[in-house]
Amino acid sequence: MFIPNIDDYKIILASQSPRRHYLLKEIGLEFEFILKQFIDESYPDHLVKEEIPKHIAQKKAKQHGNLEDKEILITADTIVWLNGKVLQKPIDHDDAVKILKEISGNCHQVYTGVCLKSKDKEVVFSACTDVYFKKLTYPEIEYYISHYKPFDKAGAYGIQEWIGYIGVEKINGSFFNVMGLPIQKLYTELDDFINDKMD
Repeated sequence: MFIPNIDDYKIILASQSPRRHYLLKEIGLEFEFILKQFIDESYPDHLVKEEIPKHIAQKKAKQHGNLEDKEILITADTIVWLNGKVLQKPIDHDDAVKILKEISGNCHQVYTGVCLKSKDKEVVFSACTDVYFKKLTYPEIEYYISHYKPFDKAGAYGIQEWIGYIGVEKINGSFFNVMGLPIQKLYTELDDFINDKMD
């Protein structure tokens, strides 16, 4: 790992997302992960866009209690934003169809909020990616849902899956952010956090 002094720290990821685990491993970060059975992901109604995942990421960090010296906790939350509202994780097959029909032929935004927290400081940041989908046919939507079952994914899709290959025309911003973690920005922020480069 190329971040100076990172070996002096215990990095803890508070997430059950396999995509986030994968991305952290791919940059060579050694970490432990912890899970809570219940995570309160509610947020005030007045929050919009990146304010929502930043609030939830910070809330997740607070739910994990006190940290010891030389421990850094990473929490994150990702939302899909379209036409002034959040597209949630689908509750069932019909809901997934409804969400993908909304995404079809449109551009939406994916916002991820990330919180880095230690015993004595906390930093919260976000990233946004514009995702442009072609017009999906109903058979394409049905095929994707039946084969990939995207019920754990905001917006009812994973860009790294079949639907991303055939449906996404272009993106503006971080591809990995759409997977659930803006990994380049996290790398930079973690370096700043550990080595006191923050303004």
